[in-house]
Amino acid sequence: MKFLIILIAILFLNNCSFDNKTGIWKNEKNPDVTKNDTFKEFESVVFSQDELLKNISIKKDFSFKKFKSSINYDWKDIDYDGTNNLKNFRYNENFNLIFKSTKISRNNISEKFLYKNDKVILVDKKGNIINFSISKNKIISKYNFYKKKYKKVKKKLNIILKDDIVYVSDNLGFLYAYNYKLNKIIWAKRYEVAFRSNIKIYKEKLVTSNQNNNLIFFNIKNGEILKKIPTEETIVKNKFVNNLSLINQYTFFINTFGSLYAVDNESMRILWFINLNKSTDLNPKNLFLGNKIVSYRDKLALSSNEFTYIIDQKTGAVNHKKNFSTEFKPVLIEDYLFAITRNKYLVAINTINGEIIYSYDLNEKIAKFLNTKKKNAIFKDIIILNNKIMILLENSYILIFSLIGDLQQIKKLPTKIKSSMLVIENSLLYFDKKNKLSIVD
Repeated sequence: MKFLIILIAILFLNNCSFDNKTGIWKNEKNPDVTKNDTFKEFESVVFSQDELLKNISIKKDFSFKKFKSSINYDWKDIDYDGTNNLKNFRYNENFNLIFKSTKISRNNISEKFLYKNDKVILVDKKGNIINFSISKNKIISKYNFYKKKYKKVKKKLNIILKDDIVYVSDNLGFLYAYNYKLNKIIWAKRYEVAFRSNIKIYKEKLVTSNQNNNLIFFNIKNGEILKKIPTEETIVKNKFVNNLSLINQYTFFINTFGSLYAVDNESMRILWFINLNKSTDLNPKNLFLGNKIVSYRDKLALSSNEFTYIIDQKTGAVNHKKNFSTEFKPVLIEDYLFAITRNKYLVAINTINGEIIYSYDLNEKIAKFLNTKKKNAIFKDIIILNNKIMILLENSYILIFSLIGDLQQIKKLPTKIKSSMLVIENSLLYFDKKNKLSIVD
């Protein structure tokens, strides 16, 4: 009898995964359905496409050359810079907490924030713009543009930084310039229609769009409209947010109808446009969904509901169309694209010939690494650091892959991440779930 009890205990322990202690998988009893759930209402339409992507192993004789790495010193655009693309940043890779701030806001803060010269600039749902000093570990200034009648309205602020001025557009139709050093408004305009995209800067112009799918150029000095370019408007709104990518003289704009436009920033004229929506039927299940446009050299990369595209910047020609959609924006480095697909595969693509170099089931990779059963992790972002692929999970774990797709390490951040992550001077900056800034070296 004792032997039988011991045998049952051994079998039970063998089936208990190492992961039960690490917590790397999501909590299946209380799944987080609020994150990365953009496609939920469209599952019946688009799910089958992603199933076509399977494990593809890298060829034995293939290797990536080391990419040039760079030390980053500021983050003045919520997506790093005009292109929305990230570089191969240098990182100390110690994963030690070297700074933790006091609580910066009692309100929900925006996931995206900015950094310049020791200062972190963030916004919250109340419309506060907060200027926080890391060296002093305190708020230097806090400003709220909104009058009492807007007090109870949840604000969605889009921000970008140039010199000492934060440019802000919001869901109430306001556009304004705020000097965070002087703690005062430089100018402000009300345009009635809610703004619904990120903001880009080209010389003395602000470029953004509103919920009616108008692409608009503003004078950066006073907020006056220089040019409004109407594009297809959709009556039914979904969760997709218009977005822009800017590189050199050109702005690329994808609207809620699924049309991609290239516009010359000097003349403010359309150069070309293509539609990436699979249907012109405005049934809610056919509305366009996708991720942010990424620009690099002469190429664009973006995803629609079903496909990932690599597009020629000059002509709008689709160089390559892949039968999967990405979970969030990819990273373009040299002649390669690295991305995580909606069905949770890590993919590397040659952007010259369109060849899939490899595709690996991330959940399967995690399970093999931990020697446990395959479950379902929730992924937050992908970034290249020190010529390694770092994949951030919602539960604050980081998967460290070699460029060829081998899972080498799993690390846990010392605090629970809530915001996006910045890479500044070889360290990682992010806000935790208590609205405290963490710096990890």
